[in-house]
Amino acid sequence: MAIGTQDNLPMLQGLKVVDLTSVVFGPYCTQILADYGAEVTKIEAPGGDVYRHGAKPARTRGMGPGFIALNRGKKSLMLDLKNVADVGRLRNLLSKADVFIHNVRAEAIERLGFGYEAVKALNPNIIYMHCVGFGSAGPYAGLQAYDDVIQAATGTTSLLPRVDGDERPRYLPSLIADKVAGLHAAYATMAAITHRLRTGRGQFVEVPMFEAFTSFMMKEHLDGHTFDPPNSGAGYGRQVDPNRQPFPTKDGWVSIVPYILPHFPLVIELLGDVEFATQERWKDTATLLRSAPELYARIAELSAEKTTAQCVEIMREANIPCMPAVDLDDVIKDEHLHATGFFERSQHPSEGTLHQMRDPNRFSDWEQGPLGHAPLLGEHNKED
Repeated sequence: MAIGTQDNLPMLQGLKVVDLTSVVFGPYCTQILADYGAEVTKIEAPGGDVYRHGAKPARTRGMGPGFIALNRGKKSLMLDLKNVADVGRLRNLLSKADVFIHNVRAEAIERLGFGYEAVKALNPNIIYMHCVGFGSAGPYAGLQAYDDVIQAATGTTSLLPRVDGDERPRYLPSLIADKVAGLHAAYATMAAITHRLRTGRGQFVEVPMFEAFTSFMMKEHLDGHTFDPPNSGAGYGRQVDPNRQPFPTKDGWVSIVPYILPHFPLVIELLGDVEFATQERWKDTATLLRSAPELYARIAELSAEKTTAQCVEIMREANIPCMPAVDLDDVIKDEHLHATGFFERSQHPSEGTLHQMRDPNRFSDWEQGPLGHAPLLGEHNKED
């Protein structure tokens, strides 16, 4: 494994990754590795990754938009692991790989002959990444995990009820648990690579979605349960405050964030109600804390008298955090994202013109080149 950035070579060039993952969790991890230059060989069963067949129509069967986003820059090798020859081909790949990542349940991967000890026998220094739903040391080990059940099990489905009073548990409309777990898998892989560069040793790494997403969500929401005994319940007050929402404007909605308490009356003053904003009671911090609902309500009344652009201009001049609340369909038009080159138009060999999202990070000693493309199923089967 030779990794370097001389003459702007990809940072992970020389890293060979065998990817036996599907859907979002694992593929998001390996997409990040591929963006940084790793050679990622995606192993797919004859039917292909189920995420190839997205809900939105694609120009080519098996090239759904979610699959394209999560599998760019990878090779696709279609193998039937019930076939002796294909098993041999995977064994050969693993003998030369730096990283093996999969999301097959432990019992099933052992039956296939690719458990950690078997793979370690082929390649003693391999980094073996196992993406699982629940950690193997607990009573949920081996249970299937999807984004919905992880949101439910982590209390995430109780957040919206705390905000809007509708007692029904609800999912956040995003594959947020899968994606967060994928990010955890990416940094765990990087850490294991660094460890191997220092010690020469590979290792087994387990990345459990339940624990990863619990860690993510409870950074702020553990709240009063941080202490033993608890001094309050769970749930970070600012985030579950029903009044802390985008404010209406004449032509849409706007996010205004009076993050520090003195900003509440300042925002109201800036929006035009000097008399309300300069009341003597706002000089008392405790009163400001208690009066948040009243203050948010007055901001909403005043913002509704102005356009979104007017609100943004007023707040930015005063250095108050503020952004329009835009629709998902409008994000691709954002002037900042265009200026930074975040969206890249490219030509896919089978899908035509695509919009892809570049890696958001910036490095002073490396610049990402043109983005790779998601492969057709089995596109690289004829390669050695």
